[in-house]
Amino acid sequence: MHNHSSHGHGGNDHNHSHGLRREGNKKSLTVALIITFGIMIAEAVGGWLTNSLALLSDSGHMLSDVGSLALSLMAVWFAAKPASTSKSYGYHRFEILTALLNGLALFAIAGVIIWEAYSRFNEPPIVNSVPMMAIAFIGLVANLICAWVLMRQGDVKGNINLQSAYLHMIGDALGAVGAILAGFFMYQFDLYIADPIISILMSLVILKGAWSVVSQSIHILMEGTPGKADVAEIAAALAAIDGVINIHDVHAWTVTTGYEVFSCHMLVRKGVSSSQVLSKAVPILEQRFGIKHTTIQVVEGDADMSCWGCKGGVCTFSVAQ
Repeated sequence: MHNHSSHGHGGNDHNHSHGLRREGNKKSLTVALIITFGIMIAEAVGGWLTNSLALLSDSGHMLSDVGSLALSLMAVWFAAKPASTSKSYGYHRFEILTALLNGLALFAIAGVIIWEAYSRFNEPPIVNSVPMMAIAFIGLVANLICAWVLMRQGDVKGNINLQSAYLHMIGDALGAVGAILAGFFMYQFDLYIADPIISILMSLVILKGAWSVVSQSIHILMEGTPGKADVAEIAAALAAIDGVINIHDVHAWTVTTGYEVFSCHMLVRKGVSSSQVLSKAVPILEQRFGIKHTTIQVVEGDADMSCWGCKGGVCTFSVAQ
């Protein structure tokens, strides 16, 4: 019986381009963070002075986005740190841990806004709507600028970290539009109940985003299968390769967003070249399932042979051709 292991990963060109993208991501996130923080302070002060809950709730949403942008920026910085003997995957998981905390903070912010809005329903307070609309409009312009900077300098399409920051900016822009609408209804029709109603609607948008962040973070921390990749489907695709008898001890997990890992044991027929099988297996994992970091242990032998790691029936599951 022959035992071969193969580890697949990106080359120097990939690392170089990844470094360039990281610099672009860092610059765009820094600019977006500075602008968002400034507008958050302006909206918080403006909301307090004008007595507008809609403006305060949008400021609360922006507080979560400041945290999200700071997280994304720290994640880019931490991801660049090399792995050590005690942390073989480096500091990639820092992003996921902070994302979980950020998502839980979003739930708290939305809860406070909904509670305050509920107390305002019976007796909606008078809101100084003109300056409220002016501040919200400034916030809208700033959010659109941030979204443009992230799209132009950052890797929004290829990096989920940047993509989530971009979506936060778009969400903020919608929040500012909501505050402007609330101001318009109050100014034009004296409908001060529009302030708590729109605040609750914005809180629901925050909760939707929070649930997405928390559920995705927990899935990753629980070593869930990455993205839409199904472990059984991956194993079946590998088992279909000519010369493969059996695929077992299959694992696929996410270290952090964009860093998916796969490992398995592959039993092949006698005389089948392990390099030949691996040359077919690695492209399937990369192109069809988007997994670039792979470790495949190839075992040559008869169908009833088992590799050392699976003695005693400890394999996750087994897929035969």
